[in-house]
Amino acid sequence: MKRRAFITTVLGGGLAAAMTSSRALASGFEVTRSKADWKAMLTPLQYKVMREEGTERAGSSPLDKVYAPGTYHCRGCDLAVYSSKHKYDSGTGWPSFYQSLPNAVMTKPDRSLLSVRTEVHCRRCGSHFGHIFDDGPRPTGKRHCLNGVSLVFKEA
Repeated sequence: MKRRAFITTVLGGGLAAAMTSSRALASGFEVTRSKADWKAMLTPLQYKVMREEGTERAGSSPLDKVYAPGTYHCRGCDLAVYSSKHKYDSGTGWPSFYQSLPNAVMTKPDRSLLSVRTEVHCRRCGSHFGHIFDDGPRPTGKRHCLNGVSLVFKEA
C-alpha cells in the first residue's frame, strides 16, 4: 500500500508541476494578445506554428535560402531574435542558426514525441520558433531549426 501511495503522490506532483509550467509559459510575457487577436493577425499556418507549436513543411520557407546580411525578428512581437551572421545551411529545409541573439529566446522541454527535444520560443511573446538540436556547427554545436513562418527578415 505504501508503494501505491508513493506512486500516486509522485505522479500527481508531476502532473501539477507540468500544469503550472504550462500556465507559466502561457502568461507572464511582455506582449500578450487574446486568441482572437492572434488569429486576426496571423495566417492559419502562422497561428498553428506560433501559437499551437506546430511545424511548417520542410523546404516551404523562402527564408531557408536567405543569406543576406540582416536580422530575423519574431513575427508575433517584432523582437530581434537571430542574426544572419549566425545562420547556416543545415540541409534540413528549415532556416537554421547556431545561436540566437542575447536575451531573445527561451526554451522548454518538448515531450510530444518519443524523445525529449528542446523547444525554442520568443522570450517576449511566447511564439514558437522551432527546436534546438545538438548537431550544429562550431562554436556552439547547436542547431536552432526554425519555422520561417515565425520570423520576419529585415535586411541590413
